[in-house]
Amino acid sequence: MKSKYFKACVFFGLVLTLCAVFTYVLFQHSARFDVESPAGITNDVEAATPFAVFLDSIHHNLAEDGALLLLQIVAILLVSRFFGFLFAKIGQPTVIGEILAGIVLGPSLFGKIAPDAFNFLFSPESLGNIYILSQIGLVLFMFIIGLELDLGSLKSKLGETFVISNSSIVIPFFGGMVLSYFIYEDFAAGQTSFLSFSLFIGISMSITAFPVLARIVQEKGLTRTHLGTISIASAANGDVTAWCLLAAVIAIAKTGSFVSSLYTIACAVVYVALMLLVVRPFLKRIGKIYSNTEVLNKSMIAFFLLVLIASAFITQLIGIHALFGAFLAGVIMPPIPKFRMILIERIEDIAVTLFLPLFFVYTGLNTEIGLVNTPQLWMICGVITLVAIAGKFVGSAVPAKIMGESTRDSLSIGVLMNTRGLMELIVLNIGLEMGILPPTIFVMLVIMTIFTTFITTPVLSVIDKLYSRKRDEEEYQQTQAQGIFRVLISMGNPENGRPMLRVAKSVLDGVKKSLDVTVLHITPGTDTNPMHGEQFADESFEKVKAAARSLKVPIQARYKVTDNVQGGIVRTANYYRFDFLLVGASVSFSEPAKRRYIVRNIKWLNRLIYRFQKRAIFYPGTLIKDKTRYFIENSHCSVGVFVNRNFRSITSTVLFLYDENDVFLFRYARYLLKNSPDVNIVVYDVNNVLQNKILAEPYEALKATYPNRMSKQMKLAAGSLVRNSFMLIAYRTWETLSEMGSDILLSIPSTLIINKKSRKDRPNFDDEYADFDEPVFKEF
Repeated sequence: MKSKYFKACVFFGLVLTLCAVFTYVLFQHSARFDVESPAGITNDVEAATPFAVFLDSIHHNLAEDGALLLLQIVAILLVSRFFGFLFAKIGQPTVIGEILAGIVLGPSLFGKIAPDAFNFLFSPESLGNIYILSQIGLVLFMFIIGLELDLGSLKSKLGETFVISNSSIVIPFFGGMVLSYFIYEDFAAGQTSFLSFSLFIGISMSITAFPVLARIVQEKGLTRTHLGTISIASAANGDVTAWCLLAAVIAIAKTGSFVSSLYTIACAVVYVALMLLVVRPFLKRIGKIYSNTEVLNKSMIAFFLLVLIASAFITQLIGIHALFGAFLAGVIMPPIPKFRMILIERIEDIAVTLFLPLFFVYTGLNTEIGLVNTPQLWMICGVITLVAIAGKFVGSAVPAKIMGESTRDSLSIGVLMNTRGLMELIVLNIGLEMGILPPTIFVMLVIMTIFTTFITTPVLSVIDKLYSRKRDEEEYQQTQAQGIFRVLISMGNPENGRPMLRVAKSVLDGVKKSLDVTVLHITPGTDTNPMHGEQFADESFEKVKAAARSLKVPIQARYKVTDNVQGGIVRTANYYRFDFLLVGASVSFSEPAKRRYIVRNIKWLNRLIYRFQKRAIFYPGTLIKDKTRYFIENSHCSVGVFVNRNFRSITSTVLFLYDENDVFLFRYARYLLKNSPDVNIVVYDVNNVLQNKILAEPYEALKATYPNRMSKQMKLAAGSLVRNSFMLIAYRTWETLSEMGSDILLSIPSTLIINKKSRKDRPNFDDEYADFDEPVFKEF
């Protein structure tokens, strides 16, 4: 083997040497091709220093169209993701942050602060490339919106949502037309006809952003509630109506009169009928064949993209804009959820992550906030915003109430339908490109869009608090009176749900008269597709529900989508006033232990490796130590962190006793012994805490009740912990051992780390934990 590698190296060395020699000879003989500069003329390249030549090359490369476009994309993505992250942290849709990122990079801020840099980065002649890419992104995005609409589902809910969705279009549309009568003369007279202007102001008042609304519903955990279903269905129906109406408005605006637009509208009707009655059945047959990732290859993806591009081109040719054709192409795709999900997965990430931020920045470049520069203009902007909010709210909430919805749900629907976001920006940009919306009105409408989208989440929360507080308080008092111990299990990984439920059943059943378990699963990222959300919810709870049936534990399932996973868990635990929060941590100690074994003879290196790994022991990966501390410090209830080390069942158990503050663990040991007949517990009293007779009472009581199943040890032998199946340890003890760099934590079994909240740590909770916080030894 060594001989073979040696021969290969020798051969490769000879090849390199020969190539180098022949290259040298070649360039020596090519000197005769060099042309000398004429007398008196200095070669600037030769006169310049090598570094100056290098800088000149960099400047030249940067000025090229391709390099400048890439630099623009880098800047746009960095700023848009940063603002999206900030707004997600405050519970707002990321789209608001991305819209603001576009305005920040535009002349309103970046152009004011650094005009030279702005003019270089976004020079007028370079904006054509951004525009083309943003339009491609919009075509793909509207295709995705069409894919997310299920015509069958819309038909089934049409009776419930028809009045709500269409009233939310008609009333604000009429309000916008009335408003346009008062502002046309001052802003648009001489630029466009009143008919076109009034129609575009009307349609801009009527838009609801279905994708943003769906994600707010997801984040609020309302997807499977009656409110969530009605809101999403109404927004979806409204989207279809609004885009058909927009197509008609564009046709009228381009032709200049209603009569002339009839030809365009007639062509559009024929095209829509052709797509629905001829193309859709054909695609449905193809979808049945190509409905999984194995057969949905690149050729078929190319075919469906061809259908998309052809549809967009035809509607652009007819005169109703390419985006309507893209939307229609998505609607007629095969109505097979699995097929549509595969198609969305292939397209959505690149469209939403790369292309849409370019559109936001292009919009921001056209948004000069400085155009609204007088109190009168700001007053007009306020009136526009007020008309938009009032029209949508009245057009949605009143019909919902008439249809029999509760006051709370009616108000919530009115607020949700005011979400405009990206869909509104698309309409506004179309109006600006066609010369119908003057720049000042465009800026006012952009401000209205941001404001109405921004207020949706906080106003929805206010309504929820006003109408839920009394009901939740009554439910809470009822559970307390019935002696129900309410546990929230938050599972990050659905596979961890079953063992966590077993642990909750074994350790917590018996704290009060009965055990009530709610299982929470949060999908990180508000960009999760609504169709995916339904699938994730079903798949996430499938196994844990099966485990609940076998354990005979009644559970409730909650599913949420949010960027702030930790905050979502804590808010749920505190808002619904759970008694115990159980979160999971999948920790691998085998790798640190293995590395430690390799370097066991080099003590300083061993200590260095351990120090670097120490902060990852508690929560490596997605949940680190600081995030776990967030649960402990912000939850109003006791918290258990379950470390899953290939958990199978609880048999031999360790109760780790470090100091007198750990004595509360005997309460959990008591329930564990009572609920699991096969459990044996060994107490590791490493600091001789049980010498104190008072502190030893709970141990002695358990020893008397279960004489053959309780024991204690003073010394902790190496590797003795991992030989057990389960361990109970206090959070403060775990934290102390972690900070000390103790080797004990390098080899442990599946562990439940518990932080007990005392009654004084739970503000405004009255006596809800009075029984649970009594000194532990009094129970025995």
